[in-house]
Amino acid sequence: MHVLQACLQVISRPSRVMITRFPRMYTTVVVALTVGFLTANVNSAIAADPAVLFLDRVAKEAIQATRSQSPSALQGVIARYADAPAIGAYALGDYRNRLEPADREAYNAGMVRFIGRYAATEAPKYPILRVTFTPEVRQTRAGTIVDSNVVMQDGTNYDVAWLLTKSGNSYRIRDAQVLSFWLTSFLKKLFEDYIGQNNGSVKALVMVLQRH
Repeated sequence: MHVLQACLQVISRPSRVMITRFPRMYTTVVVALTVGFLTANVNSAIAADPAVLFLDRVAKEAIQATRSQSPSALQGVIARYADAPAIGAYALGDYRNRLEPADREAYNAGMVRFIGRYAATEAPKYPILRVTFTPEVRQTRAGTIVDSNVVMQDGTNYDVAWLLTKSGNSYRIRDAQVLSFWLTSFLKKLFEDYIGQNNGSVKALVMVLQRH
């Protein structure tokens, strides 16, 4: 079964076989980033840099949303703090110019629901002990990077880099990197593969995201 279709079925009907249907690296990245970040006990030490304080605030809201076990609550956090337009455009890859302007809002909203539902489904399976943010940030051409360390309750730990873009006086989360892989690259592969299997129709992706 196609990976995206499998995921959409799982977020509608949770299943223990979910993990086996994903490429191992994709699952590792999603657990360490999307699920791990949203379920962690965050080190809330005062940090001078606004970017670090931003992530600390987002994490606290995400923790509350996760404890509610409500996919819509997680989707709300993602919608408020993720750079959804930029992520969505990148995830379409070579097909981005085929997205009709009239479908853009529905596509971005569907993508947010997709990520939020997956996180809500998988979060309870991967308990996280803590997330610690590095006080210093790194400035790059792509944006501001905040480094962190995610420690799972089984002792496994991941160094995670968060890429932020400026949004007025605050920030938005543009991407995250673990094990040298950027999260959006996996979302891009999922979406491109689905579109390719549907004769290059971006509309087909928009429609399936709207249904779930």
